[in-house]
Amino acid sequence: MPRVYKPGKVAIVLQGRQAGKKVVVIKQLDEGTKERPYPHAIVAGIERYPLKVTKRMGAKKVAKRSKVKPFIKVINYSHLFPTRYALELEGLKGVVSSETFSEPSQREDSKKQIKKLLEDRYTGGKNKWFFQPLRF
Repeated sequence: MPRVYKPGKVAIVLQGRQAGKKVVVIKQLDEGTKERPYPHAIVAGIERYPLKVTKRMGAKKVAKRSKVKPFIKVINYSHLFPTRYALELEGLKGVVSSETFSEPSQREDSKKQIKKLLEDRYTGGKNKWFFQPLRF
């Protein structure tokens, strides 16, 4: 069976609290682990998307509306829907690992790093589709 969820692949969450949100796969575990004996992926996604910005807005308002709230999660493959898009994520690979989820402080630190990387990518104008909420 071909590997669909490679690192960098953009997917949509189908179930749970983050249903309908876009995520990027950081690490895939096709065989599962001892704690989670099913195929799953470690993903980083956008919980709160940036708001619309116009020319009339000042720099302060643009900065406030360009903020992104990220989340990191371990999600079962059956709860993900792959898309044709991919994100280059050189910075994300070392940020999140399976040990990150054991300690809340590690989780917060990795979320802050992901937030910075995603906001830089958004302000740079790259991957516009990823930063727009799914309309359905």
